Amino acid sequence: MDLFTPLMLGDLRLENRIVMAPMTRRRADADGTPTKLQAEYYAQRAGLGLIIAEGTYPSHESRGYPGQPGIITAEHAAGWTRVADAVHDAGGTIAMQIMHAGRVTHPDITGTERIVAPSAIPAAGEVHAVHTTLPFPKPHALTTLEVSLVRDEFVTAARRAIDAGLDAVELHGANGYLLHQFLGSGSNRRADFYGGGPEARARFVVETVAAVADEIGAERVGIRLSPGANIQDVIETDPADLRATYLALADGLAPLGLGYLSILHPQPESELIQELRARVGAPLIANTGFSTTTTREQAMTLLSRGVADAVAVGRPVIANPDLAQRWRHDLPENVPDPSTFYVGGAAGFTDSSL
Repeated sequence: MDLFTPLMLGDLRLENRIVMAPMTRRRADADGTPTKLQAEYYAQRAGLGLIIAEGTYPSHESRGYPGQPGIITAEHAAGWTRVADAVHDAGGTIAMQIMHAGRVTHPDITGTERIVAPSAIPAAGEVHAVHTTLPFPKPHALTTLEVSLVRDEFVTAARRAIDAGLDAVELHGANGYLLHQFLGSGSNRRADFYGGGPEARARFVVETVAAVADEIGAERVGIRLSPGANIQDVIETDPADLRATYLALADGLAPLGLGYLSILHPQPESELIQELRARVGAPLIANTGFSTTTTREQAMTLLSRGVADAVAVGRPVIANPDLAQRWRHDLPENVPDPSTFYVGGAAGFTDSSL
C-alpha cells in the first residue's frame, strides 16, 4: 500500500490516498455564501484523492469566523453546488466538513443574541472578530430539548450538502468545537443524559453522527476527532478519562458503518489511536497535527507501515494545488505564505504563483 494505491472510503473511490485537510480560509461572502473564487480554489486541488472542504456552519449560532461559509440558505446551497460542480468537472471528489463552533465564537460573528455550549462555561482566550479580538463570552447552556434541535441542524445541513452535490460530509468532532465540547469533562458539566461520565459525554456525538448517517447513508459520513489535543480550551489531560471517553465514543460509532474516521494526533501509531481505528471499524485518515507539516516521506511511511489508510495534508496543499503530482514524481514544493491564509482575495489562494 502506498500513496497512489486507490482506496474506497464508504462509497467514495479515491484515486490516491492524499486527502486535503479542512482548512478555514475565510473567503466566503459576508452572508456565508461560497464564492466563485472558492470554486476555483477547490477545483485546482481536484487531483488529490479527497478534498475535505473547510468547516461549514449549520446554523447562525454556530458560525465561528468571519468569511466562513454556511449551509443554511438556498444561496449557500447554490454556492456549494458551484464548488462541487467545479471539483467534479476537474475529476475530483469533495466532502463538506460540518462545524458548529459552540462556545468558541461571539455574537459579533454569529449575529445572534447568544452562543451555545454544553454548559455555561466560557472558553479561555479570545476570538478573532471582523476587526478586533474579543474575549469569549459566557455561553448559553443548551437545554435537553435544545440539544436535540442542534442535532437536527447537523442532519439538515448534511442533507443540504448532499443535495447540493457534495459527495460526503465530515462532522467536526475535534479542535474544541461543539461536538468536542460535549466530550470534554471541563467543558461539559451537565447533569442530564448528556453529561457526567465518559459514556454520557459521548452520547450527543454518537446520536448526531447516527442521525446524519440515517439521513444520508453512513457510507457518506466521516467524523474528525482530536483526542488529547487540548485545543481551544477543551482540556483532556487525564489519561484514564481520555481513554474511557473515546473508547465509549468508538463503541457507539462502531455499529454505524461510517465511511471513514479522521484523527488529528501527532502519533497516529499510538495504542489509543489504533484501538479507536479497530473499534470503529472504518478506514483511518491520519493527520499528524498543527505543530509540524506532514512531508511526503512521513506520509509514505504512515501508509507503508499500515498506520493509516490515507493521510490528510494541510499547508502543503495551500501552496501546491498539484501536490499529488509533485509527490508522485518527488518534485520540489512551493512554500506556503501564512500572511495570505486568512486575508481574502486570490493572493496565496488561487493566484498563478502557486
